[in-house]
Order: sequence, then C-alpha cells, then structure tokens
Amino acid sequence: MLKEVHTKNAPEAIGPYSQAIQAGDFLYVSGQIGIDPSSGEVVEGIEAQTKQVMDNLKSILAEADTNFSHVAKFTIFINDMNNFSTVNELYGSYLEKPYPARATVEVSRLPKDVLVEMDVVVYTKEERELI
Repeated sequence: MLKEVHTKNAPEAIGPYSQAIQAGDFLYVSGQIGIDPSSGEVVEGIEAQTKQVMDNLKSILAEADTNFSHVAKFTIFINDMNNFSTVNELYGSYLEKPYPARATVEVSRLPKDVLVEMDVVVYTKEERELI
C-alpha cells in the first residue's frame, strides 16, 4: 500500500510527484532543493542551499514520524564537485553514527539552476523480525 506524505513545512512539488511516498517499511523522499517553503524562493549560495535542503528533508521526515537516524540512503546531486567539502560538512552536521549509505554525483544542471539536490530512502520499521 502506498501513502503520500506531505507537509507545508517543505516546498510544494514543482511537478507531478509527491514530497514523499510511504511504501511498506520504506519512505521514499523526493529530491529536495534549496527552496524556502515560506517564501517559495531559492536561497542563495551553496551553504544556504545545503542547509535549506537538509531542513526541507527534516520537515518531510518529521511529517512521516521519522528522522535522519532512520535514513538508509542519501543521494546528493551537486552541480560542481568543488563544492563537495562544503556540502559534506553541512550534511554531516545533521547526522549521527551510524551514517547512512550515500552517493554523490556531479550533474550539469538541476531544477531552478540550484547548486545541490538530495533525496533519501528511509527504513521506517522500528524493530526487525528475527529470521
């Protein structure tokens, strides 16, 4: 069964997709960019955009009653690998060990010409069943 997750504390989708979809024990959060949900505008600079992306993700996770500690996988898209260390440092400040798996990819262009976009996959089941 699929369930849409939506919060007004993160930007509205800018296309035909949901902010997140709960599918069984997993939550799939769509790519988030540095849009301030209160203004609808893209924030300026790699640091501000990275923080806004993480805050947007955090808001969506909170709406689904979860948090970064349950994220199994991050995918980070950046338009310039020279920004990797800045993004990595800010991203890491939101997380604790054990860190999720991650892929970081440089891309030629992102929606609204932002500098960074991230999506996550979250494992939401509280306890694993014994096999």
